[in-house]
Amino acid sequence: MEYIESLRVFCAVVETKGIRRAAATLGTTPPTISRAIASLEARLGIRLFNRTTRQFSTTESADRIYGKCRRILDDLTNLEARITSATQVPTGVLRVAAHTTATISRLVPLISTFRSKYPEVTLDITLTERPVDLVVDGFDLGIVLPCMLASDQVVSTLLERMPLGIFATEGYLRNRCRPTTPVGLGRHTFVAMPPSLRKPALTFRGTGQQDVTVQIKYDIASNSPIFNREMVLSGLGIGALPIPLVQEDIKCGHLVRLLDQFEIKEGEVEIRLAYATRTLLPAKVKAFIDHANAFFGQATLS
Repeated sequence: MEYIESLRVFCAVVETKGIRRAAATLGTTPPTISRAIASLEARLGIRLFNRTTRQFSTTESADRIYGKCRRILDDLTNLEARITSATQVPTGVLRVAAHTTATISRLVPLISTFRSKYPEVTLDITLTERPVDLVVDGFDLGIVLPCMLASDQVVSTLLERMPLGIFATEGYLRNRCRPTTPVGLGRHTFVAMPPSLRKPALTFRGTGQQDVTVQIKYDIASNSPIFNREMVLSGLGIGALPIPLVQEDIKCGHLVRLLDQFEIKEGEVEIRLAYATRTLLPAKVKAFIDHANAFFGQATLS
């Protein structure tokens, strides 16, 4: 850094044709300028200026290297400007790992409005329902369920909670005993999330202090709520599904909700926005965080 500054001093002296004028231009003192020039001359092993009490001129060596020094300093200035711009103006490629079901069913408006607001940002979105490590996998952001975060060394903020409900088709229920209490679910087959993501059990809040836990039997399990919804629609079992995912199916009569008078404990799916750090965020990342928080009606990042 000291060497770069000495080059800046050298160029200023050449351009202003004097030490005093260079000192005034750089906002420093003539002795400081003289020391910087002396240090640069010692480093390069050449004389840069001819100095007498009445005359000041550049040497042949100074004339030869001035143009190259000027280009180096201009390149550094341009590089600094581009870096600064990248931290202030949202541009570039924003790499996002996003939960497939949540993105397709809930987050298309979030992403499309961000793209309209920030046209200089290119979105590279990887849809997945598996755990991700944002840093190792090279993502700027994650729109994920908590179980998808492979590392706890990230910042995450809540975007939305989607409540779960118990659903089945009339065809599935036609030849079976329709459950009227949580205990009745134990006699049915479920389409479930795999045990690695959710325990094969549902706990319902009971009256007073007595909760009711029902162990789930299943023949099909997957980590995709969209796939599970299709299996439930096919009459292959009962499903605990995010209510927003099946609203149209309810309206059309394709699914019926069971036991809606009973509250499921931990019966919500959280969608969270995750990123590596709160400090020195690129403008594109900061812009998406602010946009997402505003979209879901939460406070923006300070």
